[in-house]
Amino acid sequence: MEDFEALLRAQLPVLQRYVHFHIGNFHDAEDVLQEICVAAAANFGQQRDFKPWLLGIARYKCADYYRRRRPEIPMDALPERARYGRNGLDPVADTLERLADRERQILRLYYYARMPQQQIAERLGVPLGTVKSRLNTARSSFKDAYPYPPKGDDSMNKMPEFMPSYTIKHLDEPPFPVCWEEVMGWFIVPRLGEKLTWAAYDWPERRRTETMALTVTGPAQVHGIQGVEIACTEYDPMECNSAGGQNPVSRTLVAQLTDTHCRILAESHVEDGVHQYYTFLDGDAFLNNWGFGEDNCGNEIHIAPKGDITRQGSVITTKDKPFLLDVVGRYAVTIQGKTYDTVCVMDCSTYVEGVASEQYLDQNGRTILWRRFNRDDWQMENYKRPWSEILPHNERLTVNGMTYVHWYDCITDYVL
Repeated sequence: MEDFEALLRAQLPVLQRYVHFHIGNFHDAEDVLQEICVAAAANFGQQRDFKPWLLGIARYKCADYYRRRRPEIPMDALPERARYGRNGLDPVADTLERLADRERQILRLYYYARMPQQQIAERLGVPLGTVKSRLNTARSSFKDAYPYPPKGDDSMNKMPEFMPSYTIKHLDEPPFPVCWEEVMGWFIVPRLGEKLTWAAYDWPERRRTETMALTVTGPAQVHGIQGVEIACTEYDPMECNSAGGQNPVSRTLVAQLTDTHCRILAESHVEDGVHQYYTFLDGDAFLNNWGFGEDNCGNEIHIAPKGDITRQGSVITTKDKPFLLDVVGRYAVTIQGKTYDTVCVMDCSTYVEGVASEQYLDQNGRTILWRRFNRDDWQMENYKRPWSEILPHNERLTVNGMTYVHWYDCITDYVL
């Protein structure tokens, strides 16, 4: 019994989310939770795959709940939404909200109330063939609107397992001005209809480490400011992004694009069964991870050299000021057999002290290649050795006299 209690305690947050999603009434959901726990305890026998087994009991108990209630369920008593509301906290409920009323109605009757198609036909007063047709149409609409890849989706397979070879050649021509509308660090333009997949690759192995699939899912508002909601699914995340060990990690961003700036307004994710929220009003707690610029004004979208950062080969010199982001030159980047005319935007210690990045943008303002460098003593307390010893063969930069070592690259499906 001690083994059962430990296993149940570990899976309880998942179980609670599952039941409260399927049963909109809080008190009824708690009653069903108790039934599931009692049934699981009575039938526990050292199951090898405890979580699927437990959720199987939950699935049966939720269906049984609706079977008991089916004779008296009025339409307005069906679960109107998941327990958690808008802004991506439950993508299934949010997707349902975006469907037409008739599509949403038939999906709820079939999947939530577990009604057979013949009973749905009787309830709606339509032929059985009409129910079948509406259900197929509603399924298709839901699939098209759902922000996350379905099980078995090849989002990761869009990105090569190993970083493609590339070359970077400095050009003598002056940098061209560019309109850079991407969300800084996320590579997606926060505009309705946009989708993007990107991946990170460690050096020198060049092997893919994590993959991110992003979709702009609809308009959103944070503290009265209009933006768009971006659903993000991160596969094989780095430990610092794993949100308590999850894989994949699902998070939601709200971003705003204006005529002059692009910025993140809010971020949310679930960690240890608790929804975490951060908005631009949260000061350093937000700015240190999601914001940029004074008072989180965001990054400028019309960019040209300012002279804040200068570069001669691998030697970088910066001014002593916060939010260092500047165009440092023009480069031809050849990757996947195609050559792009780009400007290089450098970022020095914008998010994290001791980190520099190169971002190569084409004339459309889209990222062709992003490269990260760590100062030699970055995170010494965790890594115990300087980066020049950890990655002795990787490329070096000198920033204000300090050595920086190349760590990893990012590319997007824009270049594939």
